[in-house]
Amino acid sequence: MHEYPQQSSGYEPEPPRGSGRGSGKSRRAIWIGAGVACVLALGGAGFGAWKYEWFSGNGEAVSFGKSPAGGADAGAGKKGSDPSAPAGRPSGDPDVLMPSGPRSEFKQTAKLDDGTIIAKTRLAGAKSGFEGDVWVWAPKEYDDPKYAKSAFPVLIALPGGNGFPANYWSDRSLGLQKAVAEGASAGTSLPFILVMPVLNPDNKYYYDGADIPGQAKMGTWMAEDVPDFARKNFRTYKSREGWAFMGNSSGAFVGLKQVMQHPDRFKAVIANGGEIVPDSPLWKGHQAEMDANNPEKLAQKLIDTKGPDVHVAFQYGTKEGGRARLDKFQQQFGKGPIKVTIHEIKGGDHNGWDYVRGMKESALAEVSKVLKGPKPEAG
Repeated sequence: MHEYPQQSSGYEPEPPRGSGRGSGKSRRAIWIGAGVACVLALGGAGFGAWKYEWFSGNGEAVSFGKSPAGGADAGAGKKGSDPSAPAGRPSGDPDVLMPSGPRSEFKQTAKLDDGTIIAKTRLAGAKSGFEGDVWVWAPKEYDDPKYAKSAFPVLIALPGGNGFPANYWSDRSLGLQKAVAEGASAGTSLPFILVMPVLNPDNKYYYDGADIPGQAKMGTWMAEDVPDFARKNFRTYKSREGWAFMGNSSGAFVGLKQVMQHPDRFKAVIANGGEIVPDSPLWKGHQAEMDANNPEKLAQKLIDTKGPDVHVAFQYGTKEGGRARLDKFQQQFGKGPIKVTIHEIKGGDHNGWDYVRGMKESALAEVSKVLKGPKPEAG
C-alpha cells in the first residue's frame, strides 16, 4: 500500500495551556492543509497531474547516491539498489566521510519536479534508545558524477509545534527542498542534504530537544543519533564545517540549543520565530539540568571559554513580532565566537511558507558562507 505524506500548512498550532513551548508565546493560527490549498488552486484536472507527479512511486523502496567505484553509494532516490553494499572510495580530502553503513531502508513519500525524492525511514536511536521517523532529501548534485567522491553539507530541518508524528518539512508544498535546489543552481547557497527527524516523542509535551531526567533522551537523539544516521547513509563531512540546523519556533529553539551546546559538532543554525529559552513543564524539579540546556547560559559559557565560532541566522516575520528578544540576544551574546544576524521577513507571519521565503532572501546564503560545500573532482 502506498504511503501518502501527511499534509501540513507549516503554521504553528497553539498548544494546550501548560504543555510547554509556545504557551503564552505562540500565535493562534488556522490550520489549512497544503494539499487542500493546492486542490483549490489547480482545479480538478490540474490536481490529477499534481497528484500523479507528487505521489507517483510513493511507498516504493529507494536509496541515495551513486558509487564512485561501483559500490552502493547507489543512486539518489534510485529504486532497487543494494543498501548493504560497500561505499566507494573518498576523494583526497581527509574530511570526507563515505557512507559507513549499515544503510537504512527508505520509502519514497514525495517526488519533486527535478526528479529528486523525499523518503522516509524508521530510526532506532542506538544512543538515545528512542525510535522515530526520519525523512531525507538529497539535491540533484548529490548524484552528479563529478561530486561522486565529495561530501555534502547536512542541514537538519526541525518543525515547529509538537513535531510529532510527522516533520512538516517533508511536505514538498512548503518549498524547502525547492529553495535549496534553486539556491544551489544559482550559486547563492549550498546544495544541502536535508535530514528531517521528528522533534518530540509524542504530541503531549515539548521536550526542548533535551535529555530531561526520566524522559525520552531527545537531546541525544538530535545531537548523536540523527547525525550518526546521516553518516551511515550519505557522503558527509567529518568536521563541524558541514553541519547545521534549521528550525521553526520550538524547532528553532532546539537547533539554537544544539549549536550552543555542541559547537564542536555543529557550526550554524537558521532559527525562525525566535524561541530562545527552555520552557517544557517536564523540567520541574530539575533546575540545574534546565540551565544546562538554556541557550543564553550556553552562549555565555561559549564566550567565556573563547570557544569555536558559531553562526546564528535569526528570522522573524513582521506580522508575528518578536524582534525585541532577538535584538536582546544579539546585543548580549553576539560577540566573541558568536556571530548573530537578524533577517526581517516583510509581511511574514509565523509559518513555514514565509520562513522559506526568508531563507531564499537571506538565511540560506548566510549559513552557506560559513559551511563547507561539495568539491567537484578535477578533470
